[in-house]
Amino acid sequence: MATIVAMVNLKGGVGKTALSVNFADYCASAGLKTLLVDLDPQTNATFSAMGIDEWDKHKDENGTVADLLGARDHLHPDGARKDINDVIAKNLLQGFDLVPSHLDLFTVDLDLAGKPNREGRLKRALRAVRDEYDVVVCDCPPNLTIPTQNAISASTHYVVPVSPDFLSAVGIALLKSRVADFCEDIDHKIDLGGIVLSRVGRPARRRSETIQSIRQQFSADVLDQQITERAVVAGAAEEAKSLKDFPDKSAKTEFEQVSKELLERIGIAE
Repeated sequence: MATIVAMVNLKGGVGKTALSVNFADYCASAGLKTLLVDLDPQTNATFSAMGIDEWDKHKDENGTVADLLGARDHLHPDGARKDINDVIAKNLLQGFDLVPSHLDLFTVDLDLAGKPNREGRLKRALRAVRDEYDVVVCDCPPNLTIPTQNAISASTHYVVPVSPDFLSAVGIALLKSRVADFCEDIDHKIDLGGIVLSRVGRPARRRSETIQSIRQQFSADVLDQQITERAVVAGAAEEAKSLKDFPDKSAKTEFEQVSKELLERIGIAE
């Protein structure tokens, strides 16, 4: 069965989506059958992998992750609800598949209020395809609401991308504690795949001290390779192209090294 990895942080702007997309893209290019699940209603991971026009057609004809969580219902002519095989977009960028997101996730907590097994719907949906993939990557919104809870309850590992600023750093321990509490409540085991220092190089007060503090406090949990803030990463996302299509060797090397290290930590051989 696939190893499922949730990219999680309580704070936005930490490079979570860039890591999700480029990790999925690397896995696919390395020959691993890979699925990216976009659980963030901002849909940035989706638009990094497919154009807006393509997404607009796909959401109407095939549905999105919102259908899998119950936030909206695209029905077959016979009245059956869309399942995960319906909503997957195939062979994007270097060859990964995608469950695209939708703006309806902004209100999913209200939509599912009082409904049973709210946090287990993604796990249930993935059962139909889990044997078909080596890696499933879940890009989560910057909170612990229903979409993130669904990712955690379905995942074998979680990864914490963190930028070197004060608020990101102080939130790591809180996030680990909240994930542990949530998994205890639902009787689910999940392992920390690693903490990734991301968007390094952005102007941030006491940046060097923050990086040093994170590495000292969380030591072996922090990946050796860091990801630098680079315009080419945002450019690739805007054009819905793989970073491998751009000439910036440094950016590609950093994501490749981070991806290799993550695969080793979660026990997957290329």
